[in-house]
Amino acid sequence: MTEPSRGGPDLWTLLNLFGASDGVVAGHEFVAPDQVPPPYHDLLVHEHHMTVTVEAHHGDLVDVRILDRRHTGNDYARKILLTTQTTGKVVQFGIVRVDLTVCDPPVCDEIVAGKTPFGRILIKHNVLRRIEPTAYLRLRPGPAMMGWFGLDRPVPVYGRLARIYYNGEPAVELLEVVAPE
Repeated sequence: MTEPSRGGPDLWTLLNLFGASDGVVAGHEFVAPDQVPPPYHDLLVHEHHMTVTVEAHHGDLVDVRILDRRHTGNDYARKILLTTQTTGKVVQFGIVRVDLTVCDPPVCDEIVAGKTPFGRILIKHNVLRRIEPTAYLRLRPGPAMMGWFGLDRPVPVYGRLARIYYNGEPAVELLEVVAPE
């Protein structure tokens, strides 16, 4: 896929939630799923929660570290890192934007509390959910992302844009970028 599917989240809209000039992404291109190389292909090209996927890949549970958040009415967004519990290594950068009107109150409370990775919250509450990847990306990290991933020079990193349906309703827009290996 060279362009995101119609109606999917927009990369720059998600990045601009927290300021486009903060050095996260220096450039990007859309790639087809078969152009995502291993091990990133297995980490990104699926319809599962990234929380579960990166935990299985790294053999460790992950914690969420919130870099920034916005909460206006029923619109909630956060810019996050997922880190392994044992070593604290950053394994994923992400932006999550949630329409809280679609979510049940206990789920909303946990999301806004910001203590638990998003995927784990939905799994814990046994929410009927469907994850729809809408685009795959090869990104050139900016200085901020290079710092989070411990890079001394820019190397290609891979990510995806996705939407999560909550009990059949579109509720979440995602940007998920896995750390280079």
